Amino acid sequence: MSHAVAGRALVTGAAGFVGRHLLEALLADGWAVTATALGSESGAGAAARTSGDVRWVFGDLRDDAHVAEAVQVGAPDLVVHLAAISHLPTAAGDPASAWDINVTASVRLLHALAVAHQAGVLAPRVLVIGSAEQYGRHDDATSPLSEDAAQWPRTVYAATKAAQEVAALQLWRSTGLPVVVARPFNHSGAGQDRRFLLPALVGRAVTLRREAAGAPLVLGNTTPIRDFLHVSDVVAAYIALGRHGVAGEAYNVASGVGRSVRDVAERILARVGLDTTLYEDPALVRPVDVPSLVGDPTRIQSATDWRPLRSFDDILDDLLHAEAH
Repeated sequence: MSHAVAGRALVTGAAGFVGRHLLEALLADGWAVTATALGSESGAGAAARTSGDVRWVFGDLRDDAHVAEAVQVGAPDLVVHLAAISHLPTAAGDPASAWDINVTASVRLLHALAVAHQAGVLAPRVLVIGSAEQYGRHDDATSPLSEDAAQWPRTVYAATKAAQEVAALQLWRSTGLPVVVARPFNHSGAGQDRRFLLPALVGRAVTLRREAAGAPLVLGNTTPIRDFLHVSDVVAAYIALGRHGVAGEAYNVASGVGRSVRDVAERILARVGLDTTLYEDPALVRPVDVPSLVGDPTRIQSATDWRPLRSFDDILDDLLHAEAH
């Protein structure tokens, strides 16, 4: 449902996969949107592809001047902080950069917002995007995981997201800046980079169908269980939390349904119409893979009217459509 004027929203990392979907959803929901991105080819491309009227501010969130400009130009009622190194191997390969971008840059932004809030210049609600990876490894008996589950991060990326959350909630406690934390579980859809699981598997399956009939579908560890959402449901959850999330609370963005990587791969093969085997390549197996990450969505569903509307097959169909175009 569209609203006449929902307010002013500032989205960081808006040139990324989720950011592009979020911009469209915010515009449809009636928000005046300011978006930040690195002044790169990808940022310029995202600006050109945005269908509505978005004000872009290009720069690096590690630069105080850029942060100040974004806050001033956006004058936000709502901030959705997406900017991050989100690819696990990339973060592991350059942990210093991952900590600098995912934590220190976040603190710079949050501090600037807190100063403006305390001065009475702005009264923004801030949605900080964390990750289900923060939970780490838990016994099967604890699945699906509630927000009260212990956080035992096993990767650089997960550790930076846990640290970001600690810093954000500390600022809420000390300054009153209304911070809400989202912990999204796996999500995908059209436009996601092939470095991530679902688009990688869909891309490989489509290539096999076209060029190498009879060859196996190559993948990493087939046993991990994950909770998948369509990106459109995830951005709808972010908007719902921006409106109705309680300051100081963390919320799983999850379906509560787990699927093994093997089940996912077999579903992709069926969707592509390819009859072949799976080959687990040891080179693609990550030793830090968490066996199961499935989230309990009770808290977000109690606080908001959000429910997932798209099926797992919808995700695959969108990825297949993107491959075909």
